[in-house]
Amino acid sequence: MGRNKMEIKDKNNILKNINTPGKISLELGCGNRKRHEDAVGIDILEYENVDIQGDVFEILKKIPDNRIFAVYSYHFFEHINDVSGLVQELARILVDGGLFLVVVPHFSNPYFYSDYTHLNHFGLYSFSYFSQDDIFSRIVPHYQKTIRFKLQNVDLIFKSPKPFYFRWGFKKIFQLFFNINTYLKELYEEFFCYLIPCYEIKYIMKKIPDKSKKICSCSPRKKKYPQSPV
Repeated sequence: MGRNKMEIKDKNNILKNINTPGKISLELGCGNRKRHEDAVGIDILEYENVDIQGDVFEILKKIPDNRIFAVYSYHFFEHINDVSGLVQELARILVDGGLFLVVVPHFSNPYFYSDYTHLNHFGLYSFSYFSQDDIFSRIVPHYQKTIRFKLQNVDLIFKSPKPFYFRWGFKKIFQLFFNINTYLKELYEEFFCYLIPCYEIKYIMKKIPDKSKKICSCSPRKKKYPQSPV
């Protein structure tokens, strides 16, 4: 079933004025709490901080290729039913070298399952399926024809929501320890994640050039002929 189209409300006519590449950043699903004040806030619901209201896929279709220098997303991707399609759209609109930052609940988060709008689970390797990954030991397959992101970093974030702030200090110790290196991150997820649940996980990626479209601009090499002996 396709998505139902809804009206796009562009408060400041931003979509009509995206002409210069690399000048605009987006925060997807910003809600009423935008973390990056300079970013264009996108959400399906209307809040004061939302600059463009509407379906994220329909909004991104309005943005030309290679225009955005950064995309931020906090607790948004777990609500999306087409993660692969959204990643492809973001690869299209980001400039080469553009930042792609995602924060989502870790699959061991006990509060994740309470929200019926959460559709997807995320762990250490979730965005390795969409990225060049030189970080982790485990190798996962790629299901997209062209990989346009390189994984820069993945961090496990431990914390407790209100009113359990007194537990926060203990969990920060776990966060410091398990994020020391990649080995400990993978060890945590394999053996300890249900004993010490992780609250959320942060991925940092950068868009890489499409090598399949790279055209050599160098002049053709001259054919060398063997010299005859003198």
